[in-house]
Amino acid sequence: MTLAFVAVFFGLALLVWSADRFVEGSAVVARHFGMPPLLIGMVIVGFGTSAPEMVVSALAAMQGNPGIALGNAYGSNITNIAMILGLTALISPIAVNSQVLRKELPILTAVTALAAWQLRDGEISRFDAMALLAVFGGLMAWTIRQGLRQKEDTLAGEMAQELDTHALPIPRALFWLAAGLLLLIVSSRVLVWGAVAIAHGFGVGDLIIGLTIVAVGTSLPELASSIIAARKGEHDIALGNILGSNLFNTLAVVGIAGSIHPLAVGPEVFHRDMLVMAALTLSLFGIGYGFRGPGRINRVEGAVLLACYVGYTAYLVSTVFGPPA
Repeated sequence: MTLAFVAVFFGLALLVWSADRFVEGSAVVARHFGMPPLLIGMVIVGFGTSAPEMVVSALAAMQGNPGIALGNAYGSNITNIAMILGLTALISPIAVNSQVLRKELPILTAVTALAAWQLRDGEISRFDAMALLAVFGGLMAWTIRQGLRQKEDTLAGEMAQELDTHALPIPRALFWLAAGLLLLIVSSRVLVWGAVAIAHGFGVGDLIIGLTIVAVGTSLPELASSIIAARKGEHDIALGNILGSNLFNTLAVVGIAGSIHPLAVGPEVFHRDMLVMAALTLSLFGIGYGFRGPGRINRVEGAVLLACYVGYTAYLVSTVFGPPA
């Protein structure tokens, strides 16, 4: 059992570190071959911060652990809104652009509704998974097209500055691209093995481990980037990080895992986890809407979100270690 805990913590640490190296190498290589900074920020960095969830869920599906695959995706969404957004707002209140409430948040809400509808029969089939990937592909194409239409874009400027600041020689960038991807796969295998061993050792379902330990661990890149962005006053990036990650998790992560192996879903996923995820997503409309001025997520609302996460996690733990019914 000790070895399993070591594997989880070592796997998580290596997973986060390798994802960072993979993103850094990919961005420099993409810039070298002429990809615009906006696309690097939207595609390379966007995919990179969600790479841990994608690789972990894909490997879990391949190894026949649907609970970890699905729990990782939905648990990361809950963690992103309740823990990461709450913690970020506590550190620095987040301004909410009206564009987010008009465009990005309704899209995430619609995607969450689609995911809930697919869960109604207790399975994410390969057809469901392919539908999720098709929606994801369409959204990516539309987002990139909209972004390239704008003559000036904050993200493009910030990405170009970041690339100039952290310029790498191409040979080193190619090395980190390959090494980062390899270490992502290795660390994910170690993490999934440790998580499954802990679950079996304590008699806990794979789903609970996926919703808690694995979900928090794979969300660490979003936590770091959101806090850094908020402290710099880059509120659009801080909030966009969370919404983009949740879209990626719901569509691409579940879609990839389900296309590898259909995911059997227990009724508790719909009645507990999906409802919590949907409620948190909808709460952002009320929290972010500015009734007396520009919208913002203040420290009190951040504390409420964080309390929701603590309550949800405590309930999960109570279902495992609580007294028998």
